[in-house]
Amino acid sequence: MSSPVRHHGHSEAVVTSGRGTVDITATVANVVASSEIEHGLCTVFVHHTSASLIVCENADPTVRSDLERFFARLVPDGEALFAHTAEGPDDMPAHVRSVLTQTSLSIPVREGRLALGTWQGIFLWEHRHRGHRRRLSVDVVGR
Repeated sequence: MSSPVRHHGHSEAVVTSGRGTVDITATVANVVASSEIEHGLCTVFVHHTSASLIVCENADPTVRSDLERFFARLVPDGEALFAHTAEGPDDMPAHVRSVLTQTSLSIPVREGRLALGTWQGIFLWEHRHRGHRRRLSVDVVGR
């Protein structure tokens, strides 16, 4: 007879210093470890529309700075196309960046640990110029 499926949930605040990435891999890994779930799925969700989550190269930070430059070209601040400018020239581009990336990630849990690849890390990507306090939900489901 198999053991029942269990759930472990945790909320976390991440303070950003402005546009760029924050490595949250250790934070998420600690939630998985405290869940005592050996095999399952970890879901990470950011509760905002101007920040996102990415799984990205964690060894060379130039990968993330290259992504930032790419998105600056793809969705420039102050673009005349945008009518939504109430919070400044970086507001609507931040929403577009968030929609083009992800606000939720699913990572397998194997042997009580995140089953990430060798060079993979989990990052919160702040899309606004000003720093913010971003709320994350981390949920682990499994056995």
